[in-house]
Formats: sequence, structure tokens, C-alpha cells
Amino acid sequence: MSFCFIFQIKDGATGSVSATDGVFPKFQVFGQWKLNFFLMKMNSVIVYGLIFLSIIDPGRHFAISEQIYNPEKFISKKYFEKYDTLIDSKFNSFIENEIPYYLSEVLQENNYATPTTSDLHQNIVGEGSHRRLCSYLRFNMRPEFESYLSRQSCVVVLIERLPSGVFADPFELQHLVHRGVFTGAAVFGDTNLELPSFQSNRSVVEIHMDVASKVFSRNQDELGVDIEVPLHARYQPLGLGFSRVEFGRPDVFMCCSVERNANWSCSIMPKNCGFSCYSSRLVWDIPCGVREHAAFVSIITFLSAVVAVLFIVSASVCYSDNSISYKLKHL
Repeated sequence: MSFCFIFQIKDGATGSVSATDGVFPKFQVFGQWKLNFFLMKMNSVIVYGLIFLSIIDPGRHFAISEQIYNPEKFISKKYFEKYDTLIDSKFNSFIENEIPYYLSEVLQENNYATPTTSDLHQNIVGEGSHRRLCSYLRFNMRPEFESYLSRQSCVVVLIERLPSGVFADPFELQHLVHRGVFTGAAVFGDTNLELPSFQSNRSVVEIHMDVASKVFSRNQDELGVDIEVPLHARYQPLGLGFSRVEFGRPDVFMCCSVERNANWSCSIMPKNCGFSCYSSRLVWDIPCGVREHAAFVSIITFLSAVVAVLFIVSASVCYSDNSISYKLKHL
């Protein structure tokens, strides 16, 4: 990393210096050793700052989420307060028995039918280890019903149960929240981004979108929305070929702050889209490392690290010698 400073010399001329230039004979009027010392300190501050950011506890991602969106509104949060890992049977039981489903009753009392999912298509877009899980959803919802839901602060909730071979970065999701793409977003479960697939557990991505948000498009009596969730592949076990990761269908809810109850109340959005909602699962074939190449790659990596360390040490020694000799000359 290098830095460039533009300044004005006493006679009015301007010049620039770079942290990678070494000795600056043209600008000795400023005291070269002071400038070098300042640049060295600036580099150190930035390097230590980057190291600090890289070791932040993944749990802090949720602190960011709490400042933007009430964390108690996340359905998955309550599940992981009871269980450490995602197990489909337990999660299904949790959805059926422990989510407050007052919303359907309130809608019926106001002569509104519970919205249904009329279309659901998913695809994986991108190349390499960084891709996007794209979901297109369409709901049956009349305009007058949409205005009623907006008054109740209703959101559409999408829950993706990710397999152990992939993960979602909470920082990326929070960036989308800041941009207004999502009303709220969080990752629950195994949030350790560095673990390989054979040491990691599954995680859940929960997306909230306000019904009144501009991300929804209207077509007569239907609302449509395109959702893109950035995903990353974990390191797969050594082997030949590819490791196949399968995605299940998401869970879709409508949640509101209903009039009769100040708490969050939800309703499962029934799927009324025929075969498209239950078609074959998405598959992501992630390449595996070749076991026969492991020793060669390890040796090259080790040698590269040693050369880099020697270069840094030699550069530091030369820099110190130059600084000392320069100071002695100007005493």
C-alpha cells in the first residue's frame, strides 16, 4: 500500500511524494526523516485497522441488524434461542406450533382472504465460488388489500434454509438493507465464514420486505418481487470432481403488527402455484480440490510465505539503515 502527498514548497512550486519512493532528496527542506516517520505510522495504523476489522466476532453482525430493524421480528431468531443447529424436522415443528398465527383471524374478520403465493421460481446465478440465489415470487393481492396491509406495517418474510456447503455473509445483507433493497435481513445458525463444509453446520437467511416498499411490482391483482441473496461456497473436502449442494424451497410468511395484539403476528402464505412451487430442487456443483495436488500446493504456499517474510524483513532493515545514516549526516 502506498500513499501520495501533494504539498507546496516555500518558493511556491508544488510537488508530490510517495511512501514507496524511499529517500526524497528534492524535498529535504521538510525534513525527510520526519515525513518518512509519519508515513510509516500511517501505514501501521491502517494495517492494524484492517486486521481489527478482519477479526470482528461474527455475532456483531446481528448488532448491526438490531440498529436497523427490531431483531424480535425475526422468526428464525426464536428458533435458534432454543436449538443450536438447524434440523428440518425441528424447524418444521417450530413453524407449525410456536409462531403466533393471529393474522389469519384478523384478516377474516375484516373480510380479507389470506394472500397466497401464485408463482415461485428460483435459480442460481453467477460463476465460481460467489453466486446469487435469485427468487421470483408473485402473490395474489388486490390493491385495496395492499393498502390495508400497509397500514398494519406488514412485511413479506422469506426464509432460506441453506445447506452446509454454502453460507451468506451478514455484512453483504446489511449493505442491501442500507440501500433499501430489504427492510430487514439476518443470518442465523453457523455464521463462522471460515469453516470448511465438513466442519460447518447449516444456517438460515431471513429476509423481510415491507409490503409498501418500491421493490414490489404490481400487475393487476398480483404483487411480484425479485430477491437476490449473495451466497458463497465453503471449502469442500478433497476429492475428485464436484460436491453437490441441494437447496430446498423457501418458507414464505406474511407478518404484521395486528390491531388486537401489539406483538408480531404472522400467517403462512399458502402456495397456489401448482408444479412451479414444487419442482425439482436447485443444485450447485462446487468443485473439490484434488488430493494428489495437496502436497504440491502446500509446499508452494509455504515457500511463498517464507519469501514474503524475508522480503519484508530485509526491506525493514534497509529502511532502518537508510534512516539512521540520513539522520547522522544531518546532525
